Amino acid sequence: MSWKKTAAIVIPALALTLGAAGGAQAANLVVNGDFETTTNGPNLQFDSFTVATGWTSTNADHNAYNFIYSPGAADTTGANGDSGNVQLWGPGNGSNNGLTTSPTGGNFVAADGPYHGGAISQTINGLTIGDTYAVGFWWAGAQQKGFTGATQEMWTVSFGSQSQSTALVDNLNHGFTGWMYESFNFTANNTSEVLSFLAYGTPTGVPPFTLLDGVTVNAVPEPSALLLMGGGMLGLGVAGLRRRGKSTTV
Repeated sequence: MSWKKTAAIVIPALALTLGAAGGAQAANLVVNGDFETTTNGPNLQFDSFTVATGWTSTNADHNAYNFIYSPGAADTTGANGDSGNVQLWGPGNGSNNGLTTSPTGGNFVAADGPYHGGAISQTINGLTIGDTYAVGFWWAGAQQKGFTGATQEMWTVSFGSQSQSTALVDNLNHGFTGWMYESFNFTANNTSEVLSFLAYGTPTGVPPFTLLDGVTVNAVPEPSALLLMGGGMLGLGVAGLRRRGKSTTV
């Protein structure tokens, strides 16, 4: 059997094995990362009128001004909160800005960072101390209907004592930035760490809203383990050729 033919067998097998190895470590450790499960349905203020299973939404002095929207509701029926009904600018209420549900579909969170801002948090369990974990999520910037002016939005993500932030994105008047995917790597210092998302927006009073969906936490495979497994697979392929006493020339 020629080397090309052997490679045609070994390389796909190697890719499959490495993919399986990555998949074995890729179980999402986040509960309800799409915010689909709630105690009282979506289109309500988070923790004031409904709760997303596995998550808390807190502010030291007041209920955090965070909302859970169902698909299509943000720019039509809106969500009810402590200060009344809140809609986001979108095609359904007069702004052709392209506001849409996140790529993961279903419910999403919208947070007014400057107004009674509070983190959306969950304790992540089952971690291995010293291992690296990737926190992935979809996010976007939007603006509350009834207000005018350009805004800026971002998320600060904390994993235990470590924090990283997305870019601070510019958003046009009555705008929507479009959904963006972000992933940050963190190292576990404990077997359980608090994962939290804190919205930041500016300027105050034109409410900038920061959107969130599709949160995942996955273990990052060690490169050395993947290389060792890959080397073993290639070695098995070469050994098989030698046992057959065939030439490995092209």
